[in-house]
Amino acid sequence: MEDVSPPSPGGRHLPFLIRRDGVWLYRGTPVKRKAMVCLFASLLTRDEQGAYLLRSPFESGFITVEDVPFLAVELQWHGAGRNQRLCFRTNMDETVTADADHPIRAVWDVPPEACIEGCPPYLLIRPGDGAFGLEARLARSVWYELAALAEPGTCRGVPCLGVWSCGSFFPLARLPSENGDASMPESSAPQSPDAHGAPGGTPCV
Repeated sequence: MEDVSPPSPGGRHLPFLIRRDGVWLYRGTPVKRKAMVCLFASLLTRDEQGAYLLRSPFESGFITVEDVPFLAVELQWHGAGRNQRLCFRTNMDETVTADADHPIRAVWDVPPEACIEGCPPYLLIRPGDGAFGLEARLARSVWYELAALAEPGTCRGVPCLGVWSCGSFFPLARLPSENGDASMPESSAPQSPDAHGAPGGTPCV
């Protein structure tokens, strides 16, 4: 889990908190009107330091986010292999298709014991003001559906299981080296973000 996002130094802080479960709180009270939450979410961005910022024509300020601001709660897929399309619906009823501009990020190149409770994947929903984007964490049920679609491949020479969407391959988990196959095609995937949604690592080419 990410650290709670701090506001930028010197910036105005608004009394909003987005909990890890996706619930918005205002002064400690849940915001129950879905339309209001969706409106706030549409105004959310990240500044160049990665802090979360609610920006409207009338007022702007930084808010606190426990993990990431969105949840991916539904998955639909079409096609197979390189032609597969993975379409996610967020808890804000926004639909996003995984592709080079909306990559799936996973902590995959680690041994299983490194993620005792599992390391859920994240989907980039939209960019922020700088290198830090706004992501959705895949709900556990969606994560399981995605895992069922995984197939063997390699990323940066490492055997892995991953999924295709719109011609890009997104690694999800490392395969034991003894299960690797030299004939596996090297996968072409976009550069994956780091734990804070900023570009990091190297692309699978």
